Amino acid sequence: MIFVSMLVISIVILNFFPIFASAKDVFYSNEVAVLVYHHIDEQEQSSVTISPALFERQLVSLQRKGFEFITLDQFKDFKRKGKPIPNNALLVTFDDGYESFYTYAYPILRKLGIPAVNFVITKGLEDPKGTKLASLSREEISEMRRNDKNIEFQAHSDELHAMKDGKPMLSNKLTLNGQVESDAEFKTRIQRDTKNCIAKLKALQPAKDVDAYAYPFGSYDDTTIKSLQEVGIQYAFTTKAGIVSALTDPMQIPRINAGSPYVRPHSINNLIKQSMREHLQKKNNNNA
Repeated sequence: MIFVSMLVISIVILNFFPIFASAKDVFYSNEVAVLVYHHIDEQEQSSVTISPALFERQLVSLQRKGFEFITLDQFKDFKRKGKPIPNNALLVTFDDGYESFYTYAYPILRKLGIPAVNFVITKGLEDPKGTKLASLSREEISEMRRNDKNIEFQAHSDELHAMKDGKPMLSNKLTLNGQVESDAEFKTRIQRDTKNCIAKLKALQPAKDVDAYAYPFGSYDDTTIKSLQEVGIQYAFTTKAGIVSALTDPMQIPRINAGSPYVRPHSINNLIKQSMREHLQKKNNNNA
């Protein structure tokens, strides 16, 4: 009778408190899965917009499954100094610097004690309400930094998150008055924009260092990488899916898109596992 009672209690605990059942599971070690989000909204629907409720359910589900959320500084120390990180390490990132991060994401992150980094298009700081989707203001960024040092802000370009003739401006030469940019002009344009972006963010003390960058539209090449490195960018994030290891190129950091309305709470775990399988297959192929 006592055994039956204990069994019933155990089943109830596992059903209602799944964190106890799975928190010790180790999916990967000495590696990081980086999640990327964009916009959060109650009403708007798009392939990169999710509701606040879904965002919170995703994060809670990951916590219960035993994933450990790390800060950008922890990520950098892992990549640069080989410092240890928790098993099942996750880094949460946002792109574009939308005001919805302040309105919806930030309160949820604070409530759950989860760090995050937002890659900001700093052009939007000049007129936050004047962009297609309202951007973060200087005041909002400063407030979040004062209240939570684990919420950071990094670079997503100043004016280069745009297309010209159907091509991303960051990684393609422009044609002006019938003349194609020279190599020197191309490099100068990228570096000037990046310096402006970094300077605007540094004025708000958004992090210890502004040395991380998310490629607009995920577009880059070797020239882009070299140009960014020369002005102080040490970590650059892509839109390619994958898992980050100690050997991953810090200027080509993969991320997993979690910010789609079709990514249900259980789906993120599957996306991470898929990325792990592909990562292991690639590693095995390289060792073959």
